[in-house]
Amino acid sequence: MNRSAYFTAGLAIKTLSSLSKADIVVYGQENIPKGPIIFVVNHFTRIETLLLPCFVYNLTAKPVGSLADAGLFKGGLQKIFDMVGAISTRDPQRDQLILHGLLTGETDWIIYPEGNMVKTKKTITKGEFMVSSTHGEHRPHTGAASLALRAELLRRRLLMQMQTSPTEVLKILAELSIDSIEALQGKSAFIVPVNLTYYPIRARENIASTLAAKLVRDLSERAVEEIMTEGTMLLSGVDLDIRFGKSIRVDSYLQEAEIQRELTAPLSQGLETPAGLEDLLRGQARVIMERYMEDIYNMTTVNHEHLFASFLRLYPRKRMRESDLKRRVFLAATRLSNRQESGINLHKSLRNDQVNLLIDDRFGKYRNFLDLAMETGIIRQERNRLVKEHGNLSALISFHRGRIDNPVEVIANEVEPLRRLQRLIFSLAWQPDFLIKAFVVHSLLRRETQRFQQDFAAHAVQDKSALKTSQPFLLHGSTRKFGVVLVHSYLASPDQMRQLAASLARRGIWVYVPRLAGHGTSPEDLADRTYEEWLQSVEAGYAIISNICEKVVLGGLSVGGLLAFELASRIPKLSGVFAICPPYSLRDFSIKIMPNVDVWNRILTKIKGNTPEDRFLDLAPDTSGMYYTRNPVFGVTEVNRLLHTLRGKLGRIHQPALILQASDNPVVDRQGSRQFFDKLGSKKKYYCQVESPEHIIIHCEKAGRVHRMVVNFIRDL
Repeated sequence: MNRSAYFTAGLAIKTLSSLSKADIVVYGQENIPKGPIIFVVNHFTRIETLLLPCFVYNLTAKPVGSLADAGLFKGGLQKIFDMVGAISTRDPQRDQLILHGLLTGETDWIIYPEGNMVKTKKTITKGEFMVSSTHGEHRPHTGAASLALRAELLRRRLLMQMQTSPTEVLKILAELSIDSIEALQGKSAFIVPVNLTYYPIRARENIASTLAAKLVRDLSERAVEEIMTEGTMLLSGVDLDIRFGKSIRVDSYLQEAEIQRELTAPLSQGLETPAGLEDLLRGQARVIMERYMEDIYNMTTVNHEHLFASFLRLYPRKRMRESDLKRRVFLAATRLSNRQESGINLHKSLRNDQVNLLIDDRFGKYRNFLDLAMETGIIRQERNRLVKEHGNLSALISFHRGRIDNPVEVIANEVEPLRRLQRLIFSLAWQPDFLIKAFVVHSLLRRETQRFQQDFAAHAVQDKSALKTSQPFLLHGSTRKFGVVLVHSYLASPDQMRQLAASLARRGIWVYVPRLAGHGTSPEDLADRTYEEWLQSVEAGYAIISNICEKVVLGGLSVGGLLAFELASRIPKLSGVFAICPPYSLRDFSIKIMPNVDVWNRILTKIKGNTPEDRFLDLAPDTSGMYYTRNPVFGVTEVNRLLHTLRGKLGRIHQPALILQASDNPVVDRQGSRQFFDKLGSKKKYYCQVESPEHIIIHCEKAGRVHRMVVNFIRDL
């Protein structure tokens, strides 16, 4: 290996990788042992042939050689591959070079046991590893395992016979360009499985494919496909997860008595394996190959598109509602993230809250997959239903056109070896719709209750009897026509909404009251929460009620009303939304609850404070309906940020809306509520003023009237 050229090429490739939009994350570096290593890697693109040696070198600080398809060593590419330490699979010195690295530990090696780029990701047939290629299917190669076994056996024989047959030993060392027998001491070889998962997989026209088409006449189908796919990955952005699995110690497969007897056999055969051990080593190589191939595929990083594609493949009916597909993916993602012991690796986007799939898909995971499936003719839309085109979904994939013509099948193929995942998806795919809805409701109710209990155990300093009054709750209605999500206010708890919730439930309406994150526990818990976390609690509530009832209404008190309207701005199909005593800006609050602009400088000073006391503002002693007696400074800034965000969205809210306000509200200025109302884009909106000196008018003497107003608003929808 030309070390100067190797390091120069490595620097160039590192520069190229920094210019691309690929987001590369490495996992399992701790699994890389000290000693000679063969890294066995799945092969999907040309990208890894160039980039992976650079990344491995950065982790091990050792030069890394790799085996590459002989067909690549043509023209200018040959020089590039030579510079990055790649050798052709047909190089006559191949085995000697690899054996030298494994015996001395000077060079690690990367080998792709699939033997070629598996563009279709089809690696399982009838339960066995079978790799697809242009020539059909074949078993993964055992070459990496065979070379590692040969190296370890040769090391033992050379070390053992140095005293008895020094001439033959030195001759073999010279053939391998090894200076002395000491170079072999303590260098047992390892095999480390490595998985590469790309997300998303797209093949589109890009600047690279356009330029290539202009410069080269009659580009082959293979070249066009590779430039379109891999050019899109590099230029448009792709997440690449590189996972190093647990190392396989090769010497543990050389313990048989037959092998021990052959260690003293004459070295007259040179580098060749003793004839009596060929069958035994071949069998051990197959065992090792099966182990590392299973490890490689089991490390696949599962992402949203794997789940969507797999459900399309396994769902037994031709038609399905879009909402039903989202629910099934939500359940699969939730169960996977809750089962860390399952050993299934999840993409970072699947490790977050997945309720957005049931709400507005604001991260575009469903929409991006749907666009891909529709563009390639896998599905079509009929109103709110998806219709699978079975002929296109299960069509035979052209090896060099699969990533362009049927990427959905390629995506589904990638996770086919993950048996636990396949069992989970199959079980959910075959459940009836009504049961899937019930699973979603049960999952979210349990999750929200568990989150509260964990927060309460970690933070609560009040009387433990508050455990019952502070947790979220669901009240059953008599019909499933209407359901309401009632959101309590800032500094309060779900118990604040209990009277109104009970009043609605008595009239047959389902009601869910979420517990906003950081509430119902302690001010210290709230002091670190963002308004986005509060919104997640409301979103979970919407997901629960929308899977129970035909029509959903959101409503809340004060800041709870703001959260209801923020969510309404993102859910056009919401039946209605109401707020009780909502502010329009921070200055609408009484200084008993929130500081006004005149004392904002004090807040900024407290934010920068160094003591725990500086993080809180004391509430006035006559403040009623509040669960906390101290107001976190950070919470004030979050309320202000929520108000600022919502003001820009009010005009986009078009659902029927109701605003209720007290005539003499001591906490929120009624003029602010009126401004809030005027800015709404709804054509059907109502502003009602209740004669009361209370802020929490759902508890005051006129509470019955307020309850009736809310009920009438809901029934008129």
